[in-house]
Amino acid sequence: MTVRALIVDDEAPARSELRYLLQAHSGVKVVGEAASAAEAIELTRELDYDVVFLDVEMPGASGLETAPHIHERREPPAIVFVTAHAEYAVDAFAVEAFDYLLKPVDPERLARVVERLSERSHENAAPVDKVPVVAGAGTELLDPDQIHYAHAEGDYSRVHTYDRAYLCTSSLGELEDRLGPRFARIHRSYLVNLAKVAGVRRASDRFRLQLADEARTELDVSRRQSREVRERLGL
Repeated sequence: MTVRALIVDDEAPARSELRYLLQAHSGVKVVGEAASAAEAIELTRELDYDVVFLDVEMPGASGLETAPHIHERREPPAIVFVTAHAEYAVDAFAVEAFDYLLKPVDPERLARVVERLSERSHENAAPVDKVPVVAGAGTELLDPDQIHYAHAEGDYSRVHTYDRAYLCTSSLGELEDRLGPRFARIHRSYLVNLAKVAGVRRASDRFRLQLADEARTELDVSRRQSREVRERLGL
C-alpha cells in the first residue's frame, strides 16, 4: 500500500531535500507541497494523503498551530514534524504528532518513520480496534486514543485513561501488538501512548516521562528502551 505524503515547509530547499529523500522509498508518493500553513490547510480539502511532513517554524501560523486543523479531517493523516529545533519535541507530541524529525533529516531515521507509516496504513485499512476492559459487572470498549498508559498486572494488564483505571484481560504484550506504533514499551511493565506525553524529566542516569493525565503520572524509562524512546520523542 502506497503512503501518500504532503510536505509543508516555507523554505523551498528544505522541501526539495525531503522530497529527494522520500523518493528513495518506493512505498511513498509525494502528492503535494505547501509553503505555509494556509496553503497546507487549503490542500487538505483538495488532496487525499496519509501523512504530512510539517515544519514547525513558518511565517504566520506555526506547524504546532496548524496541526489541530489537520486533525479536523474525518480521517486525519499522520503528522510528522520536521524542524531544526529539538526543544519542540514535547510540544509536538502534545498535539498528537506521529513522529518528529530533526533537520538535517537523517536518512536512516526517516526510513524508520516510513516503515512505521506503512504499518499504520495497513492498520487503517482495517476496522478500528477497540480495547475491551472490565467496567463494573460488564465490559466497556475503549478507543486507543483514550488510553494514556497501561501496566502489567500478572497475566492481565491495567489500562489507564485520563482519570480512571480498568482491568484488561489482555497481557501487556498482547496490548502492545493491538495498539500499534503510537504506543511505546518504555519498560517491561509499562506501555505508553506517546501522544499523551506532556513532559520529560531527568532522573540520575535515566529519564522519566510525565503524562497528561489528571494525576500527571510520571514513569521511568528503562535503560534498555531509552534509546528508542528518545528517538521517537526527538530527544
